[in-house]
Amino acid sequence: MADQQQICETYNYMDDIFRLSFGENADITCAMYNGDFAKSLEQAQSEKHEYILNALNVREGSTLLDIGCGWGPLLSKAKERKADGIGLTLSTKQAESCKAHQLQVYIKNWKAINSDPTFAKFDAIASVGSFEHFCSIDEYLANQQDEIYQDFFEFCYNRLPPGGRLFLQTMMWGRNAPSYEEISLKAKWGSSKYLLAVLEKFYPGSWLPDGKEQIVKIAAPYFRLISSNNGRKDYIQTMDEWSKRLYRPSLQKLVKVFSLVPDLLKNKDFRYKVESLIFLGGYNKECFIREVMDHERIVFERLS
Repeated sequence: MADQQQICETYNYMDDIFRLSFGENADITCAMYNGDFAKSLEQAQSEKHEYILNALNVREGSTLLDIGCGWGPLLSKAKERKADGIGLTLSTKQAESCKAHQLQVYIKNWKAINSDPTFAKFDAIASVGSFEHFCSIDEYLANQQDEIYQDFFEFCYNRLPPGGRLFLQTMMWGRNAPSYEEISLKAKWGSSKYLLAVLEKFYPGSWLPDGKEQIVKIAAPYFRLISSNNGRKDYIQTMDEWSKRLYRPSLQKLVKVFSLVPDLLKNKDFRYKVESLIFLGGYNKECFIREVMDHERIVFERLS
């Protein structure tokens, strides 16, 4: 699992620029267009949050655990419904931002809270974009991926009532993904093997699930599948919209960008992060276009 340092390396440096570009409680995960790409990014994100909360049956007085809450967009939407949400993140900057907006957020990972009564029972659980960080490359190579996912589903099972729901949104490997052994910075520039090697620098400590079938199979002793919704094309559109807003100039944003120059000069891994954002329209987006990566939204219901 990606540790706190690795999650901070992934998200902390972008904190100010992200909030200046997208808003204080904006979402850094795939929006929900469902084929209607005339929607604004903001509308597609808002509709996704409504979709999640409706799927989880969250209403006034409901308790929600948001695992990997980011800058708090789902918690904010739940708060509008007068539900009681608690968020977990390992990013110190995300936690600071959430707390500044009166959201209840803890700097913890789900593995560390088994004995804490604060996190004992919830009506609903969401994991929006955090599942892809749960297994590291080392754990994958040690054949521990299935066990890690089983532990996660057992964790959620133990905190939900019978019939309680879990929402899972995650990137996955697509049908054209190369094997781990083929991924290399020495591969041809622009090849999928090279793009993924650079993205390893962007997401340290993270390895994606194989696909929906793996997830559903491992969840089966604890949860039944209610619905699934593929978001690959939605993510391509989301990243297009992110680029428009990210590169929209402002003086505040320019100041923040210049503050990152020392990291760019002295940190090779940080240069890879920047490379992955600016070439080929973004390496993440290109991997979705090539179906090297896929994306799924899954609704589960706890078994009795």
